[in-house]
Amino acid sequence: MKRLVIAIQSLLSKKKLTGERVFLRPPKRRDALKWQKLRMSSKSFLVPWEPSWDASSCTRRAYLRYFKNSNYLANMDRAYSFLIFKIDDKKLLGGINISNVRRGVSQSASLGYWIGEKHSRNGYMKEALKVLIPSLFVDLRLNRIEAATLEENIASKNLLKKIGFKKEGVLRKYLK
Repeated sequence: MKRLVIAIQSLLSKKKLTGERVFLRPPKRRDALKWQKLRMSSKSFLVPWEPSWDASSCTRRAYLRYFKNSNYLANMDRAYSFLIFKIDDKKLLGGINISNVRRGVSQSASLGYWIGEKHSRNGYMKEALKVLIPSLFVDLRLNRIEAATLEENIASKNLLKKIGFKKEGVLRKYLK
C-alpha cells in the first residue's frame, strides 16, 4: 500500500491534465501573483460561497501558505489541489481542490472548486471537472467523489448536475 501511495503522490504532483480550452496542474510558487489578482478581483463574487475571508485572504503570504499546505497534504495523500488555466493565453481561471481523501473501504474524497468572476458562465469549470474527475477514479483509485454546495448556490448545483452528480440530501449546517 505504501508503494501505491508514493506512486499516486508522484503522479499527481507532476500531472498536467488538458482539455480543449483549459489545462489543470498543481499550484506552483510562481502562480502567486496571478492567484492574488484573480482572487482579489473576484472577492465579492466568491465571498457568499466560500468560508470566511479576512483582510489577509488574498496576500502573497496567504498564497504561499496555500501552496505549502497543498504540497504537504498531497505528500500525505490527504488532499490534492489544481489550478485551472486557459490553454491559449495561460490565464488563471480558478482552482479545484480534492480534500478529505479517505482510504480503506471508503476510497472517497470531497470536491471543492472556485472560478474567477470574469471567467464564470463560460463552461470552463465544467470542462475542467470533466477532465479531472476521470483521473481521480483512475490515478487516485477513488470509488466515490462528494461535492457539497450551499442550497442557494444555483449555479454550482446546476454544474454538479450537468457533470453527473446526484443529490443525496441536505446536510443542515454542514458548511460554515
